[in-house]
Formats: sequence, structure tokens, C-alpha cells
Amino acid sequence: MTESILLPTRKDEAWRYSDIEALQDSASDTFEAWEDVRVAEGESWSDLIVIDGADGLQMRRLRIMLEKGARAELAALVAGGQLGRLEVVVTLAEGAHFELGGITLGGGDTTREIVTRLAHDHPGATSNQTVRSVHWGKGTGNFLGRIDVARDAQKTDAAQSFKGLLLEKGASVNSVPQLEIFADDVQCAHGASVGQLDESARFYMAARGLPPETIRRLLVQAFIGDATRELADEATRETLLEKALAKLEERDA
Repeated sequence: MTESILLPTRKDEAWRYSDIEALQDSASDTFEAWEDVRVAEGESWSDLIVIDGADGLQMRRLRIMLEKGARAELAALVAGGQLGRLEVVVTLAEGAHFELGGITLGGGDTTREIVTRLAHDHPGATSNQTVRSVHWGKGTGNFLGRIDVARDAQKTDAAQSFKGLLLEKGASVNSVPQLEIFADDVQCAHGASVGQLDESARFYMAARGLPPETIRRLLVQAFIGDATRELADEATRETLLEKALAKLEERDA
């Protein structure tokens, strides 16, 4: 007898824009599969996650605990699956820092998303999240980022930046920033924008003899490159950008 499981619905804020139909054949333990990371006091941790599986649900879920003065840096590319999803939950102790550089890519009728929840529970912690989404066809890109700042978490500095680039008219992106702030002395900011390729830049480059495909490739490269700028490790920055560009080249092949 097949075990029945309770699937998320779009009534769940973290699944509001997801492709719920892609969850139908999920295994019973899919939504309990978390990877736990603890970064000790004063230590650093970094990782590069690439989600590029072919079909169905492709999902990674991380819970990161940062002790006093610890630093975590996560680079992520979500470019696979009917529904490709990265979930990250981070708890920050005093003076800790979390850095995210994320990219979502996809066309067809796929959905690719990054969902984060950061808990600033102690003073002086900082976080920065930069996500760039490039989509075409009927593809959808989502970034849902929640930041909770506790009453005692004074001197918190938390920022989110999301930008979406639509290469074709049928594509869409969604950004849902959520800030729950109970402390007084904090700096919390978020920004979101959606657009198409810069026409003035295209015209400028075309006037200098560059072919249209080269122009498009250079502009998209510059756009997604923003997601890597704040990553401290140069090798990680280069690898993330290379893998994202390789996925875009598959689209053009």
C-alpha cells in the first residue's frame, strides 16, 4: 500500500509560486531531507551548490547554524528539474555573517526557485543575499527571502538584492522579501527589479559592429555576474559564473 504524504500547497507562503504539480510523485521522505551544517565559533565554511537534474522535482534543503563570529558563504545555481528548488535556513549568533550568491535559470515551462529564511537572534550579525534570475519561454524564477530580527539582535545589518531578466515575453519572475524586525538599532534593506536586456547597451554595442548573439551573451553574462561579486573566494565566483554560462549556452545550442 502506497504511503500517502501531505504535500505543500500554494497556501504555504514558501510555496506560493511553486509548481505544485511537480511534487506529485515525490517520495515520502522528500520533505524531511535536510542537510545540517554547523560552523564553529570564529570558523568559516563555504559551498557551491548546482541543481541541474533533468526532470521532476530537484531540491536541496540546508540548515546552517553559525556560532559566534562564524562566516558561511553559499554560491548556488538552480538550473534543473521541472521544479528546481533550493531552501536555506540560517541561524546567526553574535557577530556571524552569511553570504549568498544565487542564480536561477530556466525556460520551457519550468520553475526554478531559491527560498531562504534567516534568523538574526543575536547582536552584531550581518547577512547579504544577492540573487539573479534569467528566464525564457514560459519559465518562472522565484526568490522568497525572509529575515527575522529578534528584539535583542541590535546592530544587525541584513540586505537582499534580487533582479530578474526576461529573455522572452512568456517568462516571469517573482520576488517576495519578508522582514520581521523587532530590534531598534538595525540596518535592513531589500531591493527587487524585473526587466529585459538594456536596449541602449544593445544599440551601443551593435553600432560598434558586434553581432546580436554576442551582444546578448555579454549582457546576460554581466547581469548574472552581479550574483557573484560579493563572494569572497575567487575560484567559487569563477566556477559559479562558468556553470551558469554553460547552461545558457545549452539553450542556444
